Amino acid sequence: MMPTITPFLWFDNNAEEAVTYYTSIFPDSKVGFINKVTGSFTLQGQNFMVLNAGPQFKFNEAISFFVSCEDQKEVDFYWSRLTADGGSESRCGWLKDKFGLSWQIVPKALSRLLGDKDPARANRAMQAMLKMQKIDVAELERAAEGN
Repeated sequence: MMPTITPFLWFDNNAEEAVTYYTSIFPDSKVGFINKVTGSFTLQGQNFMVLNAGPQFKFNEAISFFVSCEDQKEVDFYWSRLTADGGSESRCGWLKDKFGLSWQIVPKALSRLLGDKDPARANRAMQAMLKMQKIDVAELERAAEGN
Protein backbone atom coordinates (compact mmCIF):
# COMPACT_ATOMS: atom_id res chain seq x y z
CA MET A 1 0.00 0.00 0.00
CA MET A 2 1.30 3.45 -0.96
CA PRO A 3 1.27 6.20 1.66
CA THR A 4 -0.90 9.23 1.08
CA ILE A 5 0.68 12.68 1.23
CA THR A 6 -1.74 15.42 2.23
CA PRO A 7 -0.95 19.11 2.74
CA PHE A 8 -1.65 20.05 6.36
CA LEU A 9 -2.39 23.75 6.89
CA TRP A 10 -1.96 25.59 10.21
CA PHE A 11 -4.48 28.37 10.79
CA ASP A 12 -4.82 30.96 13.53
CA ASN A 13 -8.15 29.63 14.83
CA ASN A 14 -10.02 30.35 11.56
CA ALA A 15 -9.71 26.98 9.80
CA GLU A 16 -13.47 26.62 9.39
CA GLU A 17 -13.66 30.00 7.65
CA ALA A 18 -10.74 29.00 5.39
CA VAL A 19 -12.29 25.65 4.47
CA THR A 20 -15.59 27.34 3.61
CA TYR A 21 -13.74 29.98 1.60
CA TYR A 22 -11.65 27.56 -0.47
CA THR A 23 -14.48 25.13 -1.17
CA SER A 24 -16.65 28.03 -2.36
CA ILE A 25 -14.03 29.04 -4.96
CA PHE A 26 -12.96 25.77 -6.55
CA PRO A 27 -15.36 23.49 -8.43
CA ASP A 28 -15.44 19.81 -7.49
CA SER A 29 -14.67 20.65 -3.86
CA LYS A 30 -16.10 19.38 -0.61
CA VAL A 31 -15.72 19.61 3.13
CA GLY A 32 -14.77 16.32 4.74
CA PHE A 33 -15.20 17.36 8.36
CA ILE A 34 -14.48 20.35 10.56
CA ASN A 35 -14.44 20.75 14.33
CA LYS A 36 -12.86 23.16 16.82
CA VAL A 37 -9.38 21.69 16.36
CA THR A 38 -9.02 20.06 12.95
CA GLY A 39 -10.73 19.41 9.67
CA SER A 40 -10.40 18.13 6.14
CA PHE A 41 -11.48 19.23 2.69
CA THR A 42 -10.90 18.42 -0.97
CA LEU A 43 -10.23 20.84 -3.83
CA GLN A 44 -10.47 19.28 -7.29
CA GLY A 45 -9.36 15.89 -6.01
CA GLN A 46 -6.56 17.18 -3.74
CA ASN A 47 -7.10 16.40 -0.07
CA PHE A 48 -6.11 18.89 2.64
CA MET A 49 -6.08 18.80 6.42
CA VAL A 50 -6.39 21.91 8.60
CA LEU A 51 -5.54 22.73 12.18
CA ASN A 52 -6.75 25.54 14.43
CA ALA A 53 -3.50 26.11 16.28
CA GLY A 54 -3.07 29.80 17.00
CA PRO A 55 -0.74 32.54 15.81
CA GLN A 56 2.66 30.88 16.37
CA PHE A 57 3.30 30.10 12.69
CA LYS A 58 2.36 31.94 9.50
CA PHE A 59 2.30 30.93 5.86
CA ASN A 60 5.08 32.22 3.61
CA GLU A 61 6.07 32.03 -0.05
CA ALA A 62 8.24 28.94 0.48
CA ILE A 63 5.03 26.94 -0.07
CA SER A 64 2.44 27.85 -2.69
CA PHE A 65 -0.38 26.15 -4.54
CA PHE A 66 -0.18 26.12 -8.33
CA VAL A 67 -3.45 26.51 -10.24
CA SER A 68 -3.14 25.65 -13.92
CA CYS A 69 -5.73 27.65 -15.85
CA GLU A 70 -7.09 26.91 -19.31
CA ASP A 71 -7.48 30.54 -20.35
CA GLN A 72 -7.62 34.18 -19.28
CA LYS A 73 -11.19 33.78 -18.04
CA GLU A 74 -10.05 31.17 -15.50
CA VAL A 75 -7.04 33.27 -14.51
CA ASP A 76 -9.31 36.26 -13.91
CA PHE A 77 -11.80 34.18 -11.91
CA TYR A 78 -9.28 32.64 -9.51
CA TRP A 79 -7.27 35.85 -9.24
CA SER A 80 -10.29 37.93 -8.24
CA ARG A 81 -11.61 35.35 -5.79
CA LEU A 82 -8.30 34.62 -4.08
CA THR A 83 -7.30 38.30 -3.72
CA ALA A 84 -10.74 39.29 -2.40
CA ASP A 85 -11.37 40.43 1.17
CA GLY A 86 -7.77 41.19 2.10
CA GLY A 87 -5.71 39.08 -0.29
CA SER A 88 -2.78 40.73 -2.06
CA GLU A 89 -1.26 40.62 -5.51
CA SER A 90 2.37 39.76 -6.00
CA ARG A 91 4.39 39.34 -9.19
CA CYS A 92 4.47 36.86 -12.07
CA GLY A 93 1.10 35.25 -11.32
CA TRP A 94 1.63 34.90 -7.56
CA LEU A 95 -0.76 36.16 -4.90
CA LYS A 96 -1.57 35.73 -1.23
CA ASP A 97 -5.12 35.08 -0.13
CA LYS A 98 -6.68 36.69 2.93
CA PHE A 99 -5.25 33.92 5.15
CA GLY A 100 -1.71 34.54 3.88
CA LEU A 101 -1.51 31.37 1.78
CA SER A 102 0.43 31.80 -1.48
CA TRP A 103 -1.04 30.77 -4.83
CA GLN A 104 0.28 30.74 -8.39
CA ILE A 105 -2.49 31.40 -10.91
CA VAL A 106 -0.94 30.39 -14.21
CA PRO A 107 -2.46 30.04 -17.69
CA LYS A 108 -1.31 27.04 -19.73
CA ALA A 109 -0.29 29.51 -22.42
CA LEU A 110 2.59 30.70 -20.23
CA SER A 111 4.42 27.36 -20.45
CA ARG A 112 3.83 27.23 -24.19
CA LEU A 113 5.20 30.74 -24.72
CA LEU A 114 8.17 30.41 -22.36
CA GLY A 115 9.04 27.09 -23.99
CA ASP A 116 8.83 28.40 -27.56
CA LYS A 117 11.49 26.90 -29.90
CA ASP A 118 12.44 30.43 -30.90
CA PRO A 119 14.54 31.72 -27.99
CA ALA A 120 13.81 35.35 -28.92
CA ARG A 121 10.04 34.79 -28.72
CA ALA A 122 10.41 32.93 -25.42
CA ASN A 123 12.59 35.70 -24.00
CA ARG A 124 10.15 38.44 -25.04
CA ALA A 125 7.34 36.53 -23.33
CA MET A 126 9.51 36.07 -20.21
CA GLN A 127 10.37 39.76 -20.08
CA ALA A 128 6.68 40.67 -20.37
CA MET A 129 5.72 38.19 -17.64
CA LEU A 130 8.32 39.62 -15.27
CA LYS A 131 6.51 42.98 -15.40
CA MET A 132 3.09 41.51 -14.59
CA GLN A 133 1.23 40.81 -11.41
CA LYS A 134 -1.74 38.84 -12.78
CA ILE A 135 -0.72 37.03 -15.97
CA ASP A 136 -2.27 38.57 -19.09
CA VAL A 137 -2.27 35.99 -21.90
CA ALA A 138 -2.99 38.49 -24.69
CA GLU A 139 -0.12 40.71 -23.54
CA LEU A 140 2.24 37.73 -23.38
CA GLU A 141 1.31 36.74 -26.92
CA ARG A 142 1.80 40.32 -28.18
CA ALA A 143 5.20 40.44 -26.51
CA ALA A 144 6.22 37.07 -27.97
CA GLU A 145 5.31 38.39 -31.43
CA GLY A 146 7.44 41.47 -30.82
CA ASN A 147 4.51 43.91 -30.65
